[in-house]
Order: sequence, then C-alpha cells, then structure tokens
Amino acid sequence: MGLGWSSAEERRPLLPPPPPQRPQPRGPAGLPAGRPPPLSGRVYGRRWLVLLLFSLLGFAQGLVWNTWGPIQNSARLAFGFSGWDIALLVFWGPIGFAPCFFFMWLMDKKGLRVTVLLTSSLMVLGSGLRCVPVSDLEIRKKLIHGGQLLNGLAGPTVMNAAPFLSTTWFSPDERATATAIASLLNYLGAAAAFLVGPLLVPPPNGTARLPAPGGAPRIQDRIEAVLYAEFGMVCLIFSAALAYFPSRPPFPPSVAAASQRLSYRRSFCRLLSNFRFLMIALAYAIPLGVFSGWSGVLDLILTPIHISQVDAGWIGFWSIVGGCVVGIAMARFADFIRGMLKFILLLLLSGATLASTWFTLTCLTTVTHLPLTTATLYTSCILLGIFLNSSVPIFFELFVETVYPVPEGISCGVVTFLSNVFMGVLLFFLTFYHTEFSWFNWCLPGSCLLSLLLILCFRESYDRLYLDVVVSV
Repeated sequence: MGLGWSSAEERRPLLPPPPPQRPQPRGPAGLPAGRPPPLSGRVYGRRWLVLLLFSLLGFAQGLVWNTWGPIQNSARLAFGFSGWDIALLVFWGPIGFAPCFFFMWLMDKKGLRVTVLLTSSLMVLGSGLRCVPVSDLEIRKKLIHGGQLLNGLAGPTVMNAAPFLSTTWFSPDERATATAIASLLNYLGAAAAFLVGPLLVPPPNGTARLPAPGGAPRIQDRIEAVLYAEFGMVCLIFSAALAYFPSRPPFPPSVAAASQRLSYRRSFCRLLSNFRFLMIALAYAIPLGVFSGWSGVLDLILTPIHISQVDAGWIGFWSIVGGCVVGIAMARFADFIRGMLKFILLLLLSGATLASTWFTLTCLTTVTHLPLTTATLYTSCILLGIFLNSSVPIFFELFVETVYPVPEGISCGVVTFLSNVFMGVLLFFLTFYHTEFSWFNWCLPGSCLLSLLLILCFRESYDRLYLDVVVSV
C-alpha cells in the first residue's frame, strides 16, 4: 500500500517495455475496446481464505453494532434503557470513527495483518465487556456502552480496507467483486441483528411498555444469551485471524498492486485538492450516512405507526440482504464490462430516490392518503436498502480509480469518515430530540436526490484500470 509494498525486482517483470503502439478502437472511459489480455501477475488460491476471514470480521462487527436497535423495546424493560440510551448505543458506531486516521496510517505503514489483529482484539474486548455479569443495572449499562464503543473503534478497518484487500490479493477482473463481498458483509451483519434479536428476544407484549408478570427476567436472560453468542463468534474469528492472516501475497496480482503509491501526507494533499473526489465523496457520504443512522433506529421510527418489533426487524433484514445480493451482482457486472461505474451509480441512486420518496409519503398517510400497509412498508424499505447498499462497492471502486495512486485505505477511509460524520450528526439530534421522527424520514429522499445530482455532474476516469490494461499490453 505504501512505498515499501514491493521491491524493484518484483515490479520489473510486471512492467515490461511497451511495444510499438498501433491505433485501436477505444471503449468507455478511454480504455482499449475488448477484453484485456491476461496480466503477468500471479493470484493465489489462499486469497479466498483471506477474503473470508476479513468478511466474517466485518459481519461480526455489524452484528454487534446493531444489537440493540431491533430489540429496543425489550432492552428498555430488561436493562432500564431510555430512548436516549438506545440512540447512544447506535451513536457509538460513528463515534468510533474518531481515530479513523490512525487506522489509515497503520494500514499504510504496517499492512493488513497488524491492522486486522488490532481491530479484532478491540471487538473481543468490546463484546466481552457487554457480557460481564453485574447485578447493578447502572454499572451494567455503563459496561454495555463501553463495549459498544470498543466495537465502534473496529469500524474504520472493516469499512475501509475492502478495496485495499481486493487490490492486494485479486486480479483486475475480480477486484470489484472482492470489494463488494468484503464491504457488504458488514451490512449483512447488521441485517442479521434484525433477524436474530426479534426472533430470540421476546417483545414486552408487542410494542407495549408493560409486560406480563415475570416477563422482565426472561427477556433479560434471552438478551444475555445473544450477547454471549456474539462474544463467542468474535473470539473464534480473532483466533482464526491470529493463526493465519498474511498482509500480502508473495507476488503481486497486477501492475497496480505492484506500483508505488503516494505517501500518507501527500495522499491527503491530493485528496483535498481534487475537486472531483470531493464531489463523489459527498455523493457517497450524505445518503449512506443518513441511511445508516435511519437503519440503526428503524424500530424507533416504525413504532409510532404501530409496526411491531418483529415486523420492523424483518423489514430491516430484507432491505439489507437485498442490497448485499444485488451489490455483489452489480460488482461482478462491473468487473465484466469495465469503465461503467458512473452509469451503474446513476441507475442505483435514481431507484433509491424513488423508493425513499415512496416510503416517506406512505408514512404521512394522513396527508397523502396513500395506503399504509405492511406490504407497502416492506416493499419501499427493501427497495431503498437494495439500491443504496448495493452502491457501496461501486462507490469504493470509483474512489480508488479517481485518485490513484493514493492508497486505497486512505481514499476510502476519508469517505467513510465523512459518512459517519453525517450519521453522527443525525443521531445526535435524534438523541436529544427523540420524540419526533418525521424529519428523519424526509432526510432520505433529499440526500438521495443530492447524491444523484452530484454523480450527474461528475466526470469519471479510470487511472488504476488504465495502468493495468495499457501497461500490461
């Protein structure tokens, strides 16, 4: 990732003197038309094991982060949480991005292995802290908050490192797919929380505050069982990463992977002075930040319109799962056609704008008189999740192509930091003004429309892909 990624001896066979060039037809984004010839880099079968371990780490981090939102009614009863506590438990996610730049530096200087082991150890400590058996509810609440913060500190790695991993281990025709799998498994973990929590933890008489006699101890036991299970899963992943998670393969898989990159300081100067990068950074950060915060408190948003905790869980689950499936399919399509990332984003953001507008107007049924049914809520939320979540790996690949040779972890770290800033601002207002939610719903279509306009004005380029295709010809 940095200057020491590869030696001159490793780069030399990948960078042969170019033969005399003859005119040839050009494809999208100025790239040679047709499928490029195979590169002289080498890929290893172990790359799929590395991808699996990293993806499972992201899955676990998303699962632990979203533990409390889907079961907020039960958690209020079992642990005495207030609405402020529930919002703050979600808020620890974006707060954990405060040391994001440290993790960028660590990845740039020390590589993936050191960064992943530090990240997984923070998750072990955080998930274990939530399981400490203390009878005093006030102390128990503080331990749970501390555990959520430690898990939030793992966010910068699991959300930023996917493009770096894909460039380091995968060939150019597999990079977008690997980025999609590594980045979207974190969202899939958050989706699993929507499924696991409401199914294993009984609600207090639906969405009512007062349960039947003897219900509180049973609910608390179920929640603790979920916490112990998550702790065990995190420990297994940490043990596997400790046993085997190399920073890079013996030989780079492509020209771009073998090439030198800008230093940490010069990378930030390049990013802050690149207007096109700032455009797409805002196009990513605003809608994804709003959607992440909205998803984390979806149960709180749907409770006033009499949607049960279980139904809210299923809506959140299918919206994220749909986004993950479509996102991986879109990434594979992007790997195949090359140079069409902007077009794909325009399609996805147009769909997200329409779906979020439909959901927001449906919630205002007294004004719009649109039918408020479980089917309409399911459909609009699932479509919104599909369009927005599936755009994440496409955005990541476009960031890297636009600012290459800035290291992947730095460019994607900056945009995910911005996304968490927007999510944090929204959750801050939700924490202190949590009696009214209609304004949160209106943020969804507004942010999607703004992102769509920014992408329309964006001029795409593919510097990394050009290096892989042209230099290796």
